[in-house]
Amino acid sequence: MTHAIESRPHPTYADIEALAPNLIGEILGGELVVRPRPAGPHAVAASNLGAVIGSRFALGLGGPGGWQIIDEPELNLGVDPRFEVVVPDLAGWRLEVMPDRVETAQFHTVPQWVCEVLSPGTRLRDRTLKLGFYARAGVEHLWFVDPLVESLEVYALDGGRWVVIGVWGADDTVAPPPFDAVPLPLSWLWGRRPAEPPPA
Repeated sequence: MTHAIESRPHPTYADIEALAPNLIGEILGGELVVRPRPAGPHAVAASNLGAVIGSRFALGLGGPGGWQIIDEPELNLGVDPRFEVVVPDLAGWRLEVMPDRVETAQFHTVPQWVCEVLSPGTRLRDRTLKLGFYARAGVEHLWFVDPLVESLEVYALDGGRWVVIGVWGADDTVAPPPFDAVPLPLSWLWGRRPAEPPPA
């Protein structure tokens, strides 16, 4: 005698819409993953990185401009139904790829850059499930920021595989791709002022 195996219903965007406002939902590997809004170090690193990158590369203040930088966009990229939607902490699109303002909550265009700010509750999924998904989607550049150990890891996609560009930490000043036109003092991400103003 055989027994039918019950299959759980595949989560949908309606499940995400039903979440409380203080929760962030993603569909990763066919599972609904729910997490609370981030703690202080995570929020500071994400906010400060978005402000620095956005001012220079989205607004063109002290930098070349040419990008749209979005905090926590809902990515629905049509790559894998088991990964819709995915919410990076930050994502960026070159203006020639996505020149117009998006009026909906979801973004269907693959970003050229994503950044995940790691926390104890997200680190494993970010480094496994989301790392693979971003490669399959064709994201060109991926950053991992870890505010607890004060590190930045930068990856570039090469032939469908991630290549490590560099790992930096503490108070290093770096210029990692795709934002290598202007130096970035990492101390800003940890809530500290750099010892000297970086060159413009």
